[in-house]
Amino acid sequence: QVQLVESGGGLVQAGGSLRLSCAASGRTFSSYAMGWFRQAPEKGREREFVAAIRWNSAGKYYADSVKGRFTISRDSAKNTVYLQMNSLKPEDTAVYYCAAAAYQGVLAPTQSTDLGSWGQGTQVTVSS
Repeated sequence: QVQLVESGGGLVQAGGSLRLSCAASGRTFSSYAMGWFRQAPEKGREREFVAAIRWNSAGKYYADSVKGRFTISRDSAKNTVYLQMNSLKPEDTAVYYCAAAAYQGVLAPTQSTDLGSWGQGTQVTVSS
C-alpha cells in the first residue's frame, strides 16, 4: 500500500491558478502510474477523472474539460505528483483526490477502478 497526502487546495477567483501536490510514502512510488480525480459538491456527483501520468512520465492523460488548462507532473526524487491548474473556472470547484494505480501494469489510470490507494482529498473552490 502507498500512503498519499494532498495539499495546495484553497479558494481562488475564476481565471486564477493553483498547484496541488501529492506526497507519497510506502511502496515504490516511481514504479506506479498516478492519477488525479475530483468530486464536485453537488449531491450525487460521482468522482470523475481529471488527469493521469505514467510511471516514467512518458504518457499524460487529461479529461476533455481540463485539457489545455491543467498539467500533471511527477518528481520521483521527491515521491510527489503535482497538478498545476490554470485558468480556473467555477465548475472546477470540487474535492481533488490523488490516487496511485493498483498494479504496475496499469499504465494510464483513468478509471477509478484502476486505482488502489487514495489520498484524503483537498478542497478547491473557484469563485466567479
